[in-house]
Amino acid sequence: MSRFLYSLLLYMLLPFTPLKLLWRGMRQPEYLQHVGERFGFYQQQVRQPIIWLHCVSVGETRAAAPLVAELRKRYPQHQILLTHATPTGRTAGEQLFGDSVLRAYLPYDVLGAVNRFLRHFQPSIGLLMETELWFNLIAACKQRNIPLLLVNARLSQKSAHGYARIGRLAKQGISNLTFIAAQTELDAQRLESLGAKNIAVLGNLKFDIEPPPDAAEQGATLRSILGKNRPVFLAASTREGEEVIILDAVASLNIPQLLTVIVPRHPQRFDEVANLLKMRRLIYQRRSAMDENWGEVSMSSTQVLLGDSMGEMFTYYAVCDVAYIGGSLLPFGGQNLIEACAMGKPVLIGPHTYNFAAVAEQAVAKGAAWRVSDADDLASALQRLFDDPDARQGMGLAALEFSRSAAGATQRVADLVASYLPQT
Repeated sequence: MSRFLYSLLLYMLLPFTPLKLLWRGMRQPEYLQHVGERFGFYQQQVRQPIIWLHCVSVGETRAAAPLVAELRKRYPQHQILLTHATPTGRTAGEQLFGDSVLRAYLPYDVLGAVNRFLRHFQPSIGLLMETELWFNLIAACKQRNIPLLLVNARLSQKSAHGYARIGRLAKQGISNLTFIAAQTELDAQRLESLGAKNIAVLGNLKFDIEPPPDAAEQGATLRSILGKNRPVFLAASTREGEEVIILDAVASLNIPQLLTVIVPRHPQRFDEVANLLKMRRLIYQRRSAMDENWGEVSMSSTQVLLGDSMGEMFTYYAVCDVAYIGGSLLPFGGQNLIEACAMGKPVLIGPHTYNFAAVAEQAVAKGAAWRVSDADDLASALQRLFDDPDARQGMGLAALEFSRSAAGATQRVADLVASYLPQT
C-alpha cells in the first residue's frame, strides 16, 4: 500500500467519523466533547516551546508519568503537551498532572488535520508512546524537521504481521521515525524487520511507575471499612466476558467472608457489570455510591465491590490480598501487571498476554505471577493462595523485587530526548 492510497482511504472514511463519535458518545458522553480537536482545530494557547507526548489511553498516560516529571524538571522553559485518542486517557492525564500540562486529542491522520495540529502547537519534539504509527503524521513531522521518537515501543507478533501486510507504507513510516526506543530485544527485532533504522533497547517505562504517596494509607482506610480480617480478591481491568468467568470461579470457592473487588477496564461498562451482579443476585456496592473517603457504608454483608471509579487502581491494589489482571483470560492481550507487582501483590494472569508478553513471562519466571487458563484453574489458584498465607507472602515479595529489577528506562529515554533537544 502507498501513502497516497492510505490517505485516500482515510479521506473516504472521514465523513463517517461524526457518526462513530455519536455512537460512542451514546455509551460515553465524553466522546462528544472537544470534537473539533479530532479534525485539527484547537483553542489551547501556546506560550512556551512544546514537548509533545502522544499517549493513546489510560495505560500509556500512566506509563508516561515518570517521564513527564523528568522532562518538566529538565526543561522548565518548555510546556508539555499530552495528546490522547480516548476520553479515559484524557481524564487520566488530568488526574495525574492537573493544569501543569496541556491536553488535546490527536487529530485523525489526514493531511489537513495533521498540518493544522503541527501549525498550532509547533512542537520542538514529539514522542509517540508504545505502538502508535500514524503515517501522515510521521511524514509531516519529517517534512517540518520535527524530531519524532517512538518510545517505550512494543510490537507483538500479531501486530508485526499486520504491519507487514501493508508493506511499503509501514516500512516508509517506521524508517522515517527519528529514533525508536524499544522495550525489549524481541520488540527491536520485530521493528527492524519492518524497516526500523535508528533503534535501541531502553527498557520499559512502566517499571518506573511509583505508587502515589497516599496509596498505602488509602488502602488501609478502605481495608478498615471492608473489614480488616476479610480476605480480598481483586479482578483488575476486566474486559467483556471476563466478569462471568471470574464470578463462576469465585462461586466455587470455600473462602469464608471473601470479598471480590471488580474494576472494569472501560468506564462505559460499569453499568453492564452492575447489571450482571444484579442478575447473579449478589450483594454488591458501587464505589460511585460512596463519597471520596468511602463513606459510612456497611460492607459486612457485601460480596462484591464494583470499582466504578477512575484513578484509584493503586488503592484497590493496596487493599487486596491477590490480584487477577484482566484482559488475559479471553484473547484481549492482557493489561499491565507491573502496578500490582509494585504494590507487592501476588498476581494471577490468563493465557492471553501478548500485549505484555515479555513482562508476563518474566513475572512468571520470577515467581511473582501464576498463569491460569479458565474458571476452574482460577478457582484452584485462588483457593490455594488464600489457604496458604506463606505462599501469598512469598509471591508478594517476589512481585516487589520483580517490579524493582528493571527500573531506569525513564532516565534513558530522557537522555535520548536530550540528544535531540539540548537543554538551554
